[in-house]
Amino acid sequence: MNKVRVTSPDCGNGKGSAVSRRRALQAGGLGLLGMTLPRLSHGEPQDRPKPKPVAAITTSWYSTSHADVLIGKILEGYDHLGGPGPQLTVPALFLDQVLSNDIGVAKAKQYNVTLAKTIEECITLGTGSVAVEGVLIIGELGSYPRNTKGQIVYPRPRMFEDVVATFEKYDKVVPVFNDKHLAYNWHNAKWIYDTAVSMRIPFMAGSSLPVFYRDPPLWLPMGCEVEEAMVIGYSDLDHYGFHTMEALQCQLERRKGGETGVKSVQTLTGDEVWEAEKQGRWSRDLYDAIMATFPAESRGRAEDKLGSGEFVFIEYSDGTKATIANLNKNSEWGIAARLKGQAKPLACRYYGLYHEGFPVFANQLRAIEKMILTGKPSYPVERTLLSGGIIDSAVTSRFEFHRRRETPHLSNIHYAPGDYPFPAGQPRRGG
Repeated sequence: MNKVRVTSPDCGNGKGSAVSRRRALQAGGLGLLGMTLPRLSHGEPQDRPKPKPVAAITTSWYSTSHADVLIGKILEGYDHLGGPGPQLTVPALFLDQVLSNDIGVAKAKQYNVTLAKTIEECITLGTGSVAVEGVLIIGELGSYPRNTKGQIVYPRPRMFEDVVATFEKYDKVVPVFNDKHLAYNWHNAKWIYDTAVSMRIPFMAGSSLPVFYRDPPLWLPMGCEVEEAMVIGYSDLDHYGFHTMEALQCQLERRKGGETGVKSVQTLTGDEVWEAEKQGRWSRDLYDAIMATFPAESRGRAEDKLGSGEFVFIEYSDGTKATIANLNKNSEWGIAARLKGQAKPLACRYYGLYHEGFPVFANQLRAIEKMILTGKPSYPVERTLLSGGIIDSAVTSRFEFHRRRETPHLSNIHYAPGDYPFPAGQPRRGG
């Protein structure tokens, strides 16, 4: 196991587990969650273990929602066609919202899944004990308000709090997966992380982008020296910007020394972006290298594609600089990096989101399954903690009239890189 360290100015030095936010924020972090991804097979194992039950906790479930492409694969197979799937079962489902386009209630009835009235019931199955061997928190999508900064206030902290309250009540913890960022803001995200650490919960979180297909199949060399990097993404900075950030971070964490944190974040838009280029804050050749990996119809100049989007400038603690180009007139993801001693940037496109059966989510589910079967996280949750903190700071910078934000709370996040054996070529049925 790779030991990792996470420190923050607001870390307490208390001991023991905690349920309430006040108690949890007083709990000390053990910082032992980041681990190297095990080798995950894409074939079916010869000795298939008995399926393990997981509690599915989600905001809403409609066609192609995150609940559908993750929970649906457990019930219906990786292709949603009744074929092979993970060695998991879903005995109970908690739905926070039942929308007009809901299919979760019907799916539960079809597959004999209990619709739990509370998260505790979803985990205990009415037995008076923790009756599942894993928990999925899919607190993404649904009808939730935005705060004044434009962040969607998804109930992941509330859901996590109910999960850990159940663990404490019945004196047992099981692995937990949290879909996407831990919370929309740093305060809640750090509370979730610290609580998981203090309770020694095997914990994973994050985007599916790190397990997307790549063209060309690029992994930055382990231990490389990165001078500058860029990632191109699209859509809302809070909503899809997190995906974009994890697409970048899963590459940059492979650089020499691993991850050591982020010193500052600033968001700029409009003419400020072009002025930043003149100042050398971002490099056109990295942008062009990414565009060259996109389909011809998706390429274009930054001036034509930025629209109402923004550039986010990130200064890492070790001096590495990176840029998020969040383009309003774009629908692709890609990254580029300039390595020390190499004139030509390395670049690739991330793709696979809209292929039949959503195979990239099968990749993500395999990593979740591995954790539940082994009790060990398949990749470091610290990546998600850092990525979510960066996006929260970027949204705050935008809200504060593009002020540069020093980020001491992110500057000492240290962890070892993850390692993904997933194929990066053309998608195939079953992932």
